[in-house]
Amino acid sequence: MIQVFNGMPATQVEGVVWRKSRRSNSQGNCVEMAELPGGDVAVRNSRYPAGPALVYTRAEIEALILGVKDGDFDHLL
Repeated sequence: MIQVFNGMPATQVEGVVWRKSRRSNSQGNCVEMAELPGGDVAVRNSRYPAGPALVYTRAEIEALILGVKDGDFDHLL
């Protein structure tokens, strides 16, 4: 089993299914996420599928999603 770490080439994150939002557009401006075997979540930019993968704990992803739902990041739009 390969050790997964922040900033590693996303192509080396093996045996996972990368998924993107249904709201993604055809311009390639998509963030893709994959659940890792240990429960962490890897994130990558769909325009650079071989680019770096950022790895977060489930608690960090949950905090992000709840913050987005609550509008905490609306100022970035």
